Amino acid sequence: MAKILMIIAPSDFRDAEYFNPKKVFEENEFEITTASKVVGKITGADGGVAESTIKTAEVNVADFDVVVFVGGPGMIALVDDAEFRKLADEFYKAGKLTTAICVAPAILANAGILQGKKATGWSGIAETLKTSGAIYGAKPIEIDGKIITADGPTSVKIFGEKIVQYLLGKT
Repeated sequence: MAKILMIIAPSDFRDAEYFNPKKVFEENEFEITTASKVVGKITGADGGVAESTIKTAEVNVADFDVVVFVGGPGMIALVDDAEFRKLADEFYKAGKLTTAICVAPAILANAGILQGKKATGWSGIAETLKTSGAIYGAKPIEIDGKIITADGPTSVKIFGEKIVQYLLGKT
């Protein structure tokens, strides 16, 4: 059973980008852990409540198969966060699936792992992706090796499904 780490902002994560992929993961019986800068109940931008059970500073990459960085208004201020960049870099260097949606692909860009990789995200981070050396496509989803990025709430279902397909060896 795959172990998925979902990382959300300590407030105002994008509800659909968290809950919809999480539902797809649960339907496939994957083990899901939610992490943030804080532990406890976290309210999304649309009022949904998620439970962070581990601080991002305490994550051991070896315990998980994939990381999912969730976007939203609260993540905008954290796209250059040292902890988040470190986690993205460690997952990628460990050869693990590294994924992000909406504003969160900027974390991967700022971690330096999108150089020469196809990537997408919210249009507001297009320049960040291009400047980092990513091959930016204004597409709903991009898959390049062990990196999956998506543009935002309209792509949550396919984002979750592509992660599941990858984990089941179907991509």
